[in-house]
Amino acid sequence: MTKPTKLIAAIALGTLAVASAACNTVSGAGEDLQSASREVKKEI
Repeated sequence: MTKPTKLIAAIALGTLAVASAACNTVSGAGEDLQSASREVKKEI
């Protein structure tokens, strides 16, 4: 993996960890995952 790819993966995993810790429902988890996905797409 290249350095930028590793950075994006690390950011995505960190965001996912924070999002999953913050959500209390399955619906909330879905919204958090969508938000994380949008942020990763912005970086790519």
